[in-house]
Amino acid sequence: MSQSTVRIEIKKLPAYHPSGSEIYIAGSFNDWNAQDKNYRFQKTAKGDYYINLKLNDGKYEYKIARGSWDKAECKKGGAFLPNHDLVVPGDTVIQLDIEEWSDRFPAKPRVSTASKNVHIIDTAFVIPQLKRIRRVWIYLPEGYEKSGKHYPVLYMHDGQNVFDDSTSYAGEWGVDECLDTMKKKCIVVAVDHGGTKRMNEYCPYDMERFGKGEGDKYVDFLVITLKPYIDKHYRTLKTRENTFVAGSSMGGIISLYAVLKYPGVFGGAGVFSPSFGIGPKIFDDIKAKGKKVNAKIYFYAGKQEGEGMVPDMQKAFDLMKQVSKSTMTTVIRDDGKHNETRWRVEFPLFYKWLMK
Repeated sequence: MSQSTVRIEIKKLPAYHPSGSEIYIAGSFNDWNAQDKNYRFQKTAKGDYYINLKLNDGKYEYKIARGSWDKAECKKGGAFLPNHDLVVPGDTVIQLDIEEWSDRFPAKPRVSTASKNVHIIDTAFVIPQLKRIRRVWIYLPEGYEKSGKHYPVLYMHDGQNVFDDSTSYAGEWGVDECLDTMKKKCIVVAVDHGGTKRMNEYCPYDMERFGKGEGDKYVDFLVITLKPYIDKHYRTLKTRENTFVAGSSMGGIISLYAVLKYPGVFGGAGVFSPSFGIGPKIFDDIKAKGKKVNAKIYFYAGKQEGEGMVPDMQKAFDLMKQVSKSTMTTVIRDDGKHNETRWRVEFPLFYKWLMK
């Protein structure tokens, strides 16, 4: 596939822009890493910011930030700015004006949207495998206290975005609202991502751009530490057939890896918009470990997520189909973008399929 040069020039910055600060571009081409040094803007002799990207022809989304998402571009007055769309048919030059930076505006109080069935297990749950602590959430089905029933458990990543709009960056998945309406009930355990460590924790393989992969230890945490705790303190159905894992983007790749490493623990996975391009060694693991997997695996991708998203997902699906006995499905949306809004729409479809 041919590559093109995309030059992005920033023609205007806010008058208060700190002159010494660094500016980055983050998008579907680098898994939305807002501090990726390979995607840092350079300066011309006149002090203007520019960056030259080498991209395959296709469709992308992106946004500009000063090294973190709390310092991202926004609209006048601090209003949220949607992602920019980028279509690459060949070499092109794009000129941008940055209206405002979001950190200039005081954070507005955000009202929690989590339902009464969502609770915080611990704000500092220990991850001994990584020597870190993390907030862990749990959703308990309506009437859990009095039902006496035992329930399946779904483990999810990026816990900030699962239940509560007030803790999310760009909106929540609405998992609690979804499950409140479902006949078949389930416990959901969501672990917050590690901020600057997110890329490392959710990738099992060392990465040239992002450093050491810690996904192997993170998955060990889910199985060796977190699951036994949940099974001990809550009424769960402990078997493989009732234990699932799901996530999006890097959370998608680590969900599939969890099933590959622990086929006797996880009986189902939701692999949403998986960033297989960041960890292509997943394909080798599928070939080596997939034959032991017999799970229900739901693959989702959107055609607006970057040129490699759908082909990589299809490749993973095809390899799994060749080597494993799993029940699987793929869902591809022509208008699907790489964001929580889309994953919120897709989650109920995944859940119904999983619980059939």
